[in-house]
Amino acid sequence: MSVRWGLIGASTIARQFMIDAIRAQGDGEIAAVMSSSPERATAYAGENHIPLAVSTLDALLGADIDAVYISTTNELHLEQALAAIKAGKHVLCEKPLALTSADARKMVTAAKAAGIVLGTNHHLRNAGAHRAMRDAIAAGRIGKPIAARVFHSVYLPENLQGWRITRPEAGGGVVLDITVHDADTLRFVLGDDPVEVSCFTQSAGMAGSGLEDGAVCIWRFKSGVIAQSHEGFTTKFAGTGFEVHGSEGSLIASNVMTQKPDGLVLLRTAKGEEQLSFDRDDLYTRSVHQFHAAISGQGHPAATGEDGIWSLASAEAALQSASSGRAVKIDPKLGSMN
Repeated sequence: MSVRWGLIGASTIARQFMIDAIRAQGDGEIAAVMSSSPERATAYAGENHIPLAVSTLDALLGADIDAVYISTTNELHLEQALAAIKAGKHVLCEKPLALTSADARKMVTAAKAAGIVLGTNHHLRNAGAHRAMRDAIAAGRIGKPIAARVFHSVYLPENLQGWRITRPEAGGGVVLDITVHDADTLRFVLGDDPVEVSCFTQSAGMAGSGLEDGAVCIWRFKSGVIAQSHEGFTTKFAGTGFEVHGSEGSLIASNVMTQKPDGLVLLRTAKGEEQLSFDRDDLYTRSVHQFHAAISGQGHPAATGEDGIWSLASAEAALQSASSGRAVKIDPKLGSMN
């Protein structure tokens, strides 16, 4: 049985990654695309060989589809996801799930009540590099984890510099765009949950008034691990990386905070240095594969709705810390707490 998808949002990320990922599945097809602009919907459908173009959510949800992929601006996610769930469609939603973790929980609660699969499109946990790091830690290859560092400051391409740097009301800014990913990837790789964060943000010249284009966060995890993350839109020449340091060794990964299956992971111990091997499967193809399996009752999405609540609650806490000048505790059930 095929899974027929409707795209909510004629987006760049769907064009660059998700359309191919869906079509790479033996049971996946794209039946429709929705944009609030009829002209954009029609043009997008033609360029990407999608049979139906619509300009309203009702029209999309009334089409012959089984699942939706939501990649609109962040403030629209809640209403669109709840409507899709009510219509009986499975939902794979871009991060953050909503503008607040309380709204994200509404989505999770509605999906559970309706028997609908809800996934958060946190692509990085699908990377072979991060799964290799997670496996090495779980196998005890670095001993007890002590600290971690994430380098995820990049240069935001001009074609993506719209609402992310100009519209606070749409959920713009680097924290809701990148820090959510780093919080999720830290949780995934460490197999641990953050409990507290301190954050400094900056406006280094790209973002408009009321938005941040750089952030440095210090995280404390339930196990006692401390972590540092640096997110940014303005560093043209920085590489990305992820390090985890333990009592018996260190994992040093470079060029892994990316949408492509790139990078290198080194394990350093008393025995010397070893390069870990890992698969180079497309991150989004893997995400859709797990989502299809979840629809058929086998397992769960790569990142669940609950994972989306965790990452959003973590980002909320980071923003509260930056505005208050204090460390903020993280509780995904209650929201962040000063």
